[in-house]
Amino acid sequence: MATQGPIHDQNEVLDPMLDPRTGEYLVIAPGHTFKSVTQKIAGIVLTPNTPWAWFGGLFLAATVATGVVIGITWLVLKGVGIWGVTIPGAWGFAIINFVWWIGIGHAGTLISAILLLFKQTWRNSINRFAEAMTIFAVCCAGIYPLLHVGRPWLAYWLMPYPNTMNVWPQFRSPLAWDVFAVSTYATISVVFWYIGMIPDFGTLRDRAKLPLAKYIYGILSLGWRGSTRHWIRYESASLLLAGLSTPLVLSVHTTISFDFAVAAMAGWHTTIFPPYFVAGAVYSGFAMVLTLAIPIRKFYHLEDLVTERHLDNMAKVMLATGSIVAYGYGMEVFMSWYSASHWEFFMMWNRMFGPMGWGYWMLILTNIAIPLSTLWFRKLRVNVLYLFILSFIVNIGMWFERFVIVVTTLYRDYLPSSWGTYRATKWDYMLFIGTWGMFTCLFLLFARLAPMIPMSEIKMMLPGTKIHPGGSNAEEVTQEAL
Repeated sequence: MATQGPIHDQNEVLDPMLDPRTGEYLVIAPGHTFKSVTQKIAGIVLTPNTPWAWFGGLFLAATVATGVVIGITWLVLKGVGIWGVTIPGAWGFAIINFVWWIGIGHAGTLISAILLLFKQTWRNSINRFAEAMTIFAVCCAGIYPLLHVGRPWLAYWLMPYPNTMNVWPQFRSPLAWDVFAVSTYATISVVFWYIGMIPDFGTLRDRAKLPLAKYIYGILSLGWRGSTRHWIRYESASLLLAGLSTPLVLSVHTTISFDFAVAAMAGWHTTIFPPYFVAGAVYSGFAMVLTLAIPIRKFYHLEDLVTERHLDNMAKVMLATGSIVAYGYGMEVFMSWYSASHWEFFMMWNRMFGPMGWGYWMLILTNIAIPLSTLWFRKLRVNVLYLFILSFIVNIGMWFERFVIVVTTLYRDYLPSSWGTYRATKWDYMLFIGTWGMFTCLFLLFARLAPMIPMSEIKMMLPGTKIHPGGSNAEEVTQEAL
């Protein structure tokens, strides 16, 4: 028996971005052709008139990024003592920020790999800059463990290579696991990101007017001609890399969670950390995608390609992963009581009501109370301003989660005689804020020099739609089609 779609009053004015049959927002605004998609996306890169706002943003980001240069220079000259790390709080901002930045990159891998394998076409508009976000976040994260070893110029000792000293890495150390996990993650992410841009580099090569731009995009396109053989190899490579990347979504942050879980410390030595860390990483990653996507779609007028459908779906993913994170928090509290361990119970009491209890309640407010009480409502999930503010709130909350896990576990351990405290110094803050500028600077350069939205993948969605027969509008995508 056939089902009837939504019934609308004939006098009701329908939103052109809503599919009248399903009531869902469209993935792409109606009216686009192959030509219009190319012009809109390639025009951002090939335009000779760079907006002054872009130069202003780049200058501001580069100025903030100088904090990284100053902070690293002074640290190399003076040592890690300029940070707030002390005994017992030997881990501070460096490990907190490392885990936070790695987590932010997870959404790019999930959007690029897992959603590709599940054939979720709505990912096409956001996967390119989500992948870029992943790579730039890993660049920011990689700074911290290198500096934290104390002698960054000897960091290559962490790699297992034949040497005259006959010294090998300690493979039972999570630090060595991080080296392999993060380096693999970064390598696969860069290759996946670049392979996906090859067809678009071919388009930019053919449309560029300046000889230098033609030459550079010609090299980057690797001789792409759009032949059937090229497309077959491109699709095969994309699926292969998606298959390799999918386990990384789970394994990388699982490995990072082992930095804590393998330690015999109350609050760390728990089996819930791997799924808890992975869900938190995807949660913060999608929040960062919203932080980037919302201003980009407004500044470059991409509301017809990055639509409310994308915002709604990303908010739903945040709701799901945020619920998993909330479950993890609840299990921590429950197990601290159920385990009947004096140490576990005191650890949780100290997190909630100790000298740094304010951090725990800030975490609960920003990670659970505000997002999980509002994202159930569709009007708020498609409210652009609210989502933009919420994305900052969630990322603040996820930073506080790492702060609570690292600091409140270490500064009061088993022996009251060794209790201490933790206070970050100006150099901790300078390096952290500097990585924000570094991240923003890299992203702005990417937005200006490379296609932020994959033209080839957006076009692949158009032939599968219903097309007006004949006439000059034969390629026009109708509202009914999308």
